[in-house]
Amino acid sequence: MRTRRTFAVALCAIALTATAACGKDGTPGSSNTSAGGSAAPALPTYTVKTDVKVDSAVLAEAKKRGQLIIGAKSDQPFLGWEDLASGDRSGFDIEIAKMVAADLGFTPQQIKWQTLVSSQREPAISKGQIDFYVGTYSINDERKKSVSFAGPYYVAGQDLLVKADNTAITGPDSVNGKNVCTATGSTSIKNIEKYSPKITQFDTYSACVEKLMSGEVDAVTTDDAILKGYASKYAGKLKVVGQPFTKENYGVGLGKDDKALRDAISDALKAHQDNGDWKKAYDATLGLSGAAAPQPPALDRY
Repeated sequence: MRTRRTFAVALCAIALTATAACGKDGTPGSSNTSAGGSAAPALPTYTVKTDVKVDSAVLAEAKKRGQLIIGAKSDQPFLGWEDLASGDRSGFDIEIAKMVAADLGFTPQQIKWQTLVSSQREPAISKGQIDFYVGTYSINDERKKSVSFAGPYYVAGQDLLVKADNTAITGPDSVNGKNVCTATGSTSIKNIEKYSPKITQFDTYSACVEKLMSGEVDAVTTDDAILKGYASKYAGKLKVVGQPFTKENYGVGLGKDDKALRDAISDALKAHQDNGDWKKAYDATLGLSGAAAPQPPALDRY
């Protein structure tokens, strides 16, 4: 028995080294406990609609295969997290995806999750490799050249994550000459370039956090919603500076010319804002980082 337990621990350690996260129930990445270990609010349940009629080739193909392929992040506590042992997904973005899927006629069991790093999002959507994407995806005009967005469903702001004892970095104006880490393909790169030319990039934010913990970079920058999750995961070791310097509107990314599907997703987001599911989902996921639920943002339909 001791040998089996030792082997299981070793496997988790290997996975942790490879991904900078070994998620399990009870960690900040899961939806059933808070960072302090107390019971979390219950997740909402979503009634799956039947006889859904949307004039979208993408949705027609999904119905034919009996499965929605949704792109997501897997290493962001409280937002998009994958339990490596069970394969279960949790977080606010995951709940947004589930409520949209339900209104499109798909159960959680009919969702195939596709983990994509930031730089892979537009290519995957444009090539039809996923049906849509939900994963801290900021809406901007440059991205609208190749994809479209439903939303926004949440508004964040770019901030900085530093070690808990760091008093030198107090906001973006104090990072000049510091080594700041962020994810390749993210909007964070251009935003932080205005303040510091010394930027380290990795495919994932978890890799940046690992370098911050080891002292190889001075700060990690991305949206405050993401950083709060990491600060809670490493409570007492890391902190969010708390001086956001951008406005990031999170949207559901999908095919550029699929207006019918975009409108259907927008309808789903509005319905779940109005019936209280949005707030319940927030409280049970992103709210566990300590930030109270804001008012849902107004949808931008086009």
